[in-house]
Order: sequence, then C-alpha cells, then structure tokens
Amino acid sequence: MTFDQIVALVVLVGVVGLMIQGRMRADVVALLGAAVLLVLGVVRPVEVQGAFASPAILALAGLFVIAYAIELSGLLGLMIRQATRFSARVGALGIWMVIGLCGAVGGFLNNTPVVVLAAPVIRDVARSLNLSPKRFLMPLSHVTVMGGLLTLIGTSTNLLVNDMARNAGQPVFTLFEITPVGLVIASVGGLWLYFVGARQLGRSAAAEEGGAAASPDQPPIRVGEARNQPDGSGDASLGDVALYSAADRPFRLRPALTALAVFAGVIVSAALGWAPIASAAFAGAVALILLRVITPDEAYSGLRPEILLLIAGMVVVGTAMELTGLAKAAAGQLIDLIRPLGPLGALAVLYGVTLFATELLSNATVAVLMTPIAVALSESLGVDARPFLVTVMMAASAAFATPFGYQTNVLVFNMAGYSYMDFVRVGLPLNLVTWAAAMVAIPAFFPF
Repeated sequence: MTFDQIVALVVLVGVVGLMIQGRMRADVVALLGAAVLLVLGVVRPVEVQGAFASPAILALAGLFVIAYAIELSGLLGLMIRQATRFSARVGALGIWMVIGLCGAVGGFLNNTPVVVLAAPVIRDVARSLNLSPKRFLMPLSHVTVMGGLLTLIGTSTNLLVNDMARNAGQPVFTLFEITPVGLVIASVGGLWLYFVGARQLGRSAAAEEGGAAASPDQPPIRVGEARNQPDGSGDASLGDVALYSAADRPFRLRPALTALAVFAGVIVSAALGWAPIASAAFAGAVALILLRVITPDEAYSGLRPEILLLIAGMVVVGTAMELTGLAKAAAGQLIDLIRPLGPLGALAVLYGVTLFATELLSNATVAVLMTPIAVALSESLGVDARPFLVTVMMAASAAFATPFGYQTNVLVFNMAGYSYMDFVRVGLPLNLVTWAAAMVAIPAFFPF
C-alpha cells in the first residue's frame, strides 16, 4: 500500500470508529477526518473546496430553507390537524391514512418536523379509540423514512449518491427517476407494517400517564444523547428536537401559499429539466427571502449547518478513497467473493452490506463510503452502474432495526415507551421485507 492509501484507510477507520462510539458529534468527526487528509496531502485544497461547493450541498441548503418556510407558515401543522380530525371520525383506518400522508410528505420535506407534529395527535386519537399508541407511532416513523425513498430530494442520501456518481462520470438521476423503486419498497414495507408489524405492538390503550414513560427494561433517553445521525430532507438530524417545536404554529395564508408555490416551482423546474435541482432550490430559497415569506435570520436558522458540514466532510473522505484507489481495492476484494453469484447476487450483497452499515452509522456516511464501491463493483462486472447506485440510495435509508438510526425513531421511542427489542422485533423483519422488495424492483426498473 502507498502512503496515501495507508493514511486514507487509517482516517476512514478512525472516522467510522468515532461515529460508532458516538461521544463526538458526527459533523465534527467528519471535519476532523477531512482536515487530517488535507494536512497530510492526501487530498488537495481544490478537492476540499469542491466538496463544500458540491451541488448536493447547495441543493440541500436551499431545500432546508424552503421546508422551514413551509413549516413556519403553519401549513404543515394545518394539514396534519385536518387529517387527524378525519381519522378521529373514521377510526383506526383513518390513523393509517394519516401515516400514509406523512410518508408522502416525507418524499419532499424533512420528516423530523412531520413526525414531531403528527406523533402527539396520532397518540391522542389512538387513545380516544382505546387503541395503543405503540401500534401506530413506530409505523409513523418507519413510513416517513420510507417516504424519503420516493424522490431524489426525499433524503440527502439520494442527492449525495447522485452527486458522487456524477463526479465519477455517471449520468445524473432525474427528480422522479427512482420513484417507481421507492414506491414498491414503501408499499411493500407499509403493507407489512399494517398487516403484521403493528400487530406485534399492542392493541389496547397504553396506561402510561402522558404517554412518555419508558418501558421497564429501557430507561428514558434524551434526544441529544442518542447517536442520531443527520441525513437531510428525509432523515434524522443532530441537535435538540426542540428546534422543531411541536407547538402548533398559527396558519398564515399568504406565506403558506407563497412558500407552497415556490416549492412547486422548484419541483416542476427540476422535474422538467429547466434547471438543475441545486439551482432551482437555491433560487427558491432566495425568492422566499425577497418575498418576505421568511426573514434572513430565519433562513439561516433553517439551514442546519451541522448536516451540511457532515456531508461535506464525508465527501472529502470519499474523495480520498477514490483518489488513492481504496474504493477499487475494496470492490476487487468483494468481487472475488461474489463473482459466481452474478450481477443480481452482487446487488443483494451490496444492499446487505449497506443496510448493516446504516444501522451503525449515519446514512450520509454510508452513502459516501459505498457509492465509490458501487461504481467500481459495476465496472468490474461489466454492467451498468445505475442499479448499484439505486441500491445504495435505498439501503442507506433503511435503518429500521434500532431506535437510534433516525431521530424520528428516537422521538417515538420516548413518546410511546418502546423497548429496544420492540424495534428489533418489528424493524429487523421490515429490513428483510424491504430488502427482498428492492431486489425485485431495482433490476426491473434499472436493468443491468
């Protein structure tokens, strides 16, 4: 191994180890790794600059501001209030319809405020129907996470994989290109939760006062103490959940309609190819400030720099893997093991490795680590890289088996008083079910 390869490997192992340990913020760990690589000359300043100025970072920043404007306008809260009033009239099926609505919204907006606003009302409606909130709150979190699979902007993982693939010479994905695969996975996962998973979580109304008491075998935890890793517009975030106050914001018609119109303009522009998603999102965020829908200070508050810095730092680490040849070396080792299985077998193994890593690390981190390997793997097999890239997108967002994979999991973990094993019992089969669905859907829509 060369000196650069040794340094890149040591940094990679150190970054992963510190993130698993969870005592240091993930964004600080990523920036520390990037700094070491820069100081030791493994990457150049221009490559670090490129990571911080990548289209994925620009797109996420703009989308964060737009989503925050929609939240501040009270539109999100109004939608959830109306939906839950409907569910209170029609019963348990209505609650599931609200959960499905939250999943659809999760394809376009950050799912943390969606769950923060929806979880308390779903809990209260469930109790009014003498049903256990446990039966609905974990599915709420999982469905909103699966909603992030529906579009390219549903989660920062998708944008990040797309950006890294572009850097590797692969054609970029369009906004709704992954939607068929995401729909299959989300539909299969949602049906499994409805017919099987939720039935393992209790039927009668919970007796805990206020619904926040933890189960006897699992002490309460604070959100800030959990190893909740950030992952953009469809995923978890660092920091205190109080940033997304669950207090219902008053609905303001003009700001809500303006923010919604700007957001729709961004989506249409990107979907029709009029402008790249990064350009459209950036212009949309600036437009909201000029239209006085959101103040500059509020826009800065909505930027969530801890997520942007984590992604930028990890992109530097991923760049070092590519430049030093570590990614190709890792793919070569993997190829030797799975070559007899063919492209479909390689796809299944890649999904499994990515899925396992996502339960331990942030999905942004996993995306950065696995995308170069996915490209190298496809090149070694002599097939199209697209199905392998979609595999990374899907698997890196499938953290269902622990309460710490996403901040939304932590929220419902505390609110409903789940045990750790509740998540394992429901989330592990959900991982397997969605894995199987992905292995059918991905080759069908993205042939080798």
